[in-house]
Amino acid sequence: MRDKKVFIMIFCAICIALNIVLGIVTSSLKLPLYLDTIGTILVAVYFGPWYGAAVGALTNIITGMIFSPKDIPFLLVNVAVGLIVGFIAKKFKFSLVTAIITGVILSVVCPLIGTPIGIWVYGGLTGTGSDFLFMWLQKVGNSIFISSFITKITSNFLDKIGSCILVWALIKAMPVGIKRHKISSEAV
Repeated sequence: MRDKKVFIMIFCAICIALNIVLGIVTSSLKLPLYLDTIGTILVAVYFGPWYGAAVGALTNIITGMIFSPKDIPFLLVNVAVGLIVGFIAKKFKFSLVTAIITGVILSVVCPLIGTPIGIWVYGGLTGTGSDFLFMWLQKVGNSIFISSFITKITSNFLDKIGSCILVWALIKAMPVGIKRHKISSEAV
């Protein structure tokens, strides 16, 4: 039992690091993607919604302490990702189809939560190449919310669907030795 707890803690820590590193890489390259929830999605599928939510929250708290406190409010998005993915994975086998459907759901939910936070913290900008779309949408007469939401939902479709498919592929490719540590749905 102790070995399982140690495994879970190490797995979660690695997933937090994965979120942070991928978030830094995409931000540095100014990509219109985030990729900062892959670890959250992986833990949520593997161990359940509460573990996923914890990994999501800790990711943003740590990045907020290291880089910018402005990252901390976005933990609401990452927590939602953990909860949504975790509950879906408990209810349904996380197949390719489930991964795609989950990605579509996240593609809408995440911008609904993140857009007001992004407007409050950054004035609607993301610091990526998609800011050109945001500025153009505002210039043609859309509100800041609509401009920011459309920009975010556009990038989220690629980001969240791609992230869920990547996690499905990672889990499918995991060695049996790691798969045996998975928590059953009843235990979560």
